[in-house]
Amino acid sequence: MDIHHDPIRAIELELPSPPVPIANYVPVRQVGNLVFTSGQTPARDGVLTISGKLGSEVSIEEGQQASAAAVLNCLSALRQHLGSLDRIVSVVTLTGYVASAEGFSEQPAVINGASLVLEKAFGERGRHARAAVGVAELPGNAPVEISLVVEV
Repeated sequence: MDIHHDPIRAIELELPSPPVPIANYVPVRQVGNLVFTSGQTPARDGVLTISGKLGSEVSIEEGQQASAAAVLNCLSALRQHLGSLDRIVSVVTLTGYVASAEGFSEQPAVINGASLVLEKAFGERGRHARAAVGVAELPGNAPVEISLVVEV
């Protein structure tokens, strides 16, 4: 891979090691020219970098950083599967789950952390459809979980 064309290196972000599944699933599944990632949390080497719920233990800014870290895990899994992120034609959709305290309704602001990473990395190809969903709990007390669908 030519690092001069790697979209992540172009914005000076370093991808973590590819995430290892902690249950019975695969990190990436390709169907034709669509590639789906499993949900990823803001974990590094299997350990969450932040935990808790938005609106109580976790601020919006921390949630944005967590969603950015989670989408980097998605990109790491995609790079492992594809060999290069240069094969991505477009980011089709992002689904973001936000562990939310009662009354918290700023899920879109939290998931913007992930959306901005994709837009910075891929430009217009990184603009995507999106859902930002508030949930009661996420695995391991993660504050966010992100999944992607990309076109190759």
